[in-house]
Amino acid sequence: MAKTKSSKPKSSKPDKSKAPATSPAAARLAAAAPTAPNIDIGIGSGDRKKIADGLSGFLADSYTLYLKTHNFHWNVTGPMFNSLHTMFETQYTEQWTALDEVAERIRALGYNAPGSYREFVALSSIPEEPGLTHSADWHEMVRQLVVGNEAVCRTARKVLKTADSAGDDPSVDLLTQRLQTHEKYAWMLRSLLQ
Repeated sequence: MAKTKSSKPKSSKPDKSKAPATSPAAARLAAAAPTAPNIDIGIGSGDRKKIADGLSGFLADSYTLYLKTHNFHWNVTGPMFNSLHTMFETQYTEQWTALDEVAERIRALGYNAPGSYREFVALSSIPEEPGLTHSADWHEMVRQLVVGNEAVCRTARKVLKTADSAGDDPSVDLLTQRLQTHEKYAWMLRSLLQ
C-alpha cells in the first residue's frame, strides 16, 4: 500500500522567516528611489572592470608624481632654483587638471575612483619622497621626476593596450594625450642632466 503524504494547504504569502529584515523606512526609501539602468556603453562589464582597474593604477601613479612634483617645487634650492621652481609649478598645475579627467573616466566606466593616500600608495609604482626632513638636491629632484614621468608612461601604455582591445576609444584618447605630456616632461627634465 502506498504511503500518502499529508499536504498542508500552500499559502500565497511569502515566508517572512526567510526574507531579510528591513525597516519600514528603508523599504519606503527603496521603493521611492529611482533605479539607474545598467551601464550599456558598448563595452562589456569585464572589460570595463579591467580598464577601470588599470586607470586606477594610472591615477595613483599620476597623483604620486603630481605630489612629488609639487613637493620639489616647494623645496628646490641651489643655482637652478628660479627655473626649476617655475618648471615644476607648470608641470604640477597641468598634472592636477589631468587627475580629474582620469578619475571621471573611471566613474564613466561605472567604478569608483581611488581617492585616499592609502589607496594611492597601494596602487602606485612610484615611491614617495620624504618631505622637509630629507629634501633631495636639485639634480636628484630632476632625476626622480624623469623616472616618475617614465613610470607614468609605462603604466599608461599597459592600460592603453587593454582599452584599445576593448574598443574604449575615450580611454585610449585620454591615455594617448597623457603619454604625449609625460614623455615631453621626461625629455625636458632629462635635458637638464645632460
